[in-house]
Amino acid sequence: MRYKKLGNTGLSVSEISFGGVEIGMPYGIGVKDESDMLVEEDAIRLLHRAIDEGINLFDTARHYGESERIMGRAFREKRQQVVLASKCRHLRTSDGTIPTGRALYDFIRRSLDESLVALQTDYLDLYMVHYADAGILENEEVAAVFSKLKVLGLVRAIGVSVYKTEETQRAIATGLWDAIQLPFNLMDQRHGQYFDEAYRQGVGVIIRSVLMRGMLTDRMQQSHPALADVEAHINRYRLLVGKEYPGLSKLATQFALAYDAVSSALIGIDKLQYLKDAVVTVEGNCIGEALFATLQGMAYPNQEFLNLAQWDKNGWL
Repeated sequence: MRYKKLGNTGLSVSEISFGGVEIGMPYGIGVKDESDMLVEEDAIRLLHRAIDEGINLFDTARHYGESERIMGRAFREKRQQVVLASKCRHLRTSDGTIPTGRALYDFIRRSLDESLVALQTDYLDLYMVHYADAGILENEEVAAVFSKLKVLGLVRAIGVSVYKTEETQRAIATGLWDAIQLPFNLMDQRHGQYFDEAYRQGVGVIIRSVLMRGMLTDRMQQSHPALADVEAHINRYRLLVGKEYPGLSKLATQFALAYDAVSSALIGIDKLQYLKDAVVTVEGNCIGEALFATLQGMAYPNQEFLNLAQWDKNGWL
């Protein structure tokens, strides 16, 4: 396992980070309810194995069901071996507004305190806004509260989780956030246009959706007819898989990590085999310049269509 600096945070993180949503709640393709999930003791063993494999960055959130509590049990005797990243409860109320003044501070502080108790620690290495939309990023009070948590020593770094490219651009431009978690992969490279600026500003980048929920792997599956063009495009990448890159997941992960700004690729892991597969993707030489340039030119033509959350709602996944 290789390690990279997370921007200017002073944190060194593994190139593969453990996505904790799957161990905390039913999530992902083929997971309908708790009967499809790992039992708690097996989840703890998986987290320990991840440490043994060199992973030190573990991502979770208040909204990930039992994920924080399970990580708390797993890491209570191993706190110095892990970099814990979690996210605040969604800031917008049911009517879409953002609390103000003391109400905002109390809400964020209460959410953080819940996370600290669940994770059995007295500080977080990285604390993020869970989906920082444009309105949240323009809200100076939100940034002030998160910055205060750093001053109090409750968190070492603060960040935002975003979806849209304009949110990435805005988060970097504020100069207030230490790290950004964003979607990026072979197919959807839109956020990559801001990587150089993030690197210059010392903003750490953690990417998610690097494997598009398993679509950019060798686990072949029957796609919904609405995704026929997507599947055909993915098969173009398969033609580049060979001796040096024996699997599509390795090609996809190495491509994303070839950007200097990208510190870690977040992989959802709920099976030992998925953990082993994730570790293999970063073994060996880094991707070459020629192949990197080729892949940059192979993004999906209609990247706006690549909305996995919407596909899920449509019943396409």
